[in-house]
Amino acid sequence: MEKSIIEVKNLSKQYLLSHRANYETFRDTVTDLAKMPFRLFNGQKKTEKEKFLALDGVNFEIQKGEAIGLIGANGSGKSTLLKILSQITAPTTGEIILRGNVASLLEIGTGFHPELTGRENVFLNGAILGMSKKEIARKFDEIVAFSEVKKFLDTPVKRYSSGMLVRLAFSVAAHMEPDILIVDEVLAVGDADFQKKSMGKMDQVTKEAGRTIIFVSHNMDIIKKICTRCILLKEGKLVMIDATDKVIEKYLLIPNLTSVSLKNRRDGSGKEGVKFTEIKITNLQNSKEIKSGDKLKFTLTYESEFKEIIDDVRVVITVINENRQPVLRLDSDVCSETFNFKLNPQGEVICETGEVHLIEGKYFVDIDFLIKGTSRDNVLMASEFNIITNIQEYAYKTIPDKTICNYLIKYGFKQ
Repeated sequence: MEKSIIEVKNLSKQYLLSHRANYETFRDTVTDLAKMPFRLFNGQKKTEKEKFLALDGVNFEIQKGEAIGLIGANGSGKSTLLKILSQITAPTTGEIILRGNVASLLEIGTGFHPELTGRENVFLNGAILGMSKKEIARKFDEIVAFSEVKKFLDTPVKRYSSGMLVRLAFSVAAHMEPDILIVDEVLAVGDADFQKKSMGKMDQVTKEAGRTIIFVSHNMDIIKKICTRCILLKEGKLVMIDATDKVIEKYLLIPNLTSVSLKNRRDGSGKEGVKFTEIKITNLQNSKEIKSGDKLKFTLTYESEFKEIIDDVRVVITVINENRQPVLRLDSDVCSETFNFKLNPQGEVICETGEVHLIEGKYFVDIDFLIKGTSRDNVLMASEFNIITNIQEYAYKTIPDKTICNYLIKYGFKQ
């Protein structure tokens, strides 16, 4: 019997968390040094540290040619597991056995130099992933054609949008022909057409070339299309590994986090420095009773550790349905009005929409706070709200199937 291409045995990863602010001025550092003797005299510790188990005794095997989904809420240990599998970081205990070369696409622009052009970065990134110069040159035209960034190939990638970076990075990784391809949520940045093309490429890689894919996404619809089996993590522990439909069903039954105050949530991802503390969802009349067709108002309160004024701020609000499929994305970078926002130590961001015609039911909200393109606080299922619908208003006989349609519009048929 052929051995598994990936074996994970009793894998654990422990971090030490410091409860001290990461952003200090030189004056703060000098003052802290001056106070240190008094702290030691009074028996006070300089820095409080807490042990955190990001992964706890994880065991599984993956066979060659499988497409495996990795799902779980933020803070469940997905990113830590991917970094260990990609050999970016080492486990605290346990071991992994990889029987093949690995290509990873974990973050936008990983392995890209901002000052180099797209053309130069194809060769640089390909070399980092283990391709020879001759192999990159042979596949260069194919990589560029797939990425659809030929027009900007001789432009420094620091001028690329995040979507263009993902296109080029995925194209290099996908054409490397690795035995194991690891893809994180980065494809969510790309447009719908590129996502569709990427899914087709991953399907081709597994079925025709017999390569193994580990794919992470919060979009269960994409997971169902690509993956034959899924791994479900919760709080660093493996909950189950089974057929995709069974695992997703289990995942959707896990109690959501919206009952916990946003200020007390500790499952957000990002490089910190900014934290969402409260979210309010109402209509424009400030009522929490929201009807289909109402204009929505999202009020996000935040706190920041930055002492200097920060611009280049971006806020993304994603409304998802009960199947955890996105139905509405509100991005300050693409809205029609310029978002001239200056980051303060504390404040709020308000987003108001036009009429939103959603089907009756419960909806959840994911929120992300980015500075200079880097996520600082990304919280999934930060809050929830309900939509009330009068279907007669739309001349509907019955409520449409939520797995097919989320929006209500008035329509008719003629022959």
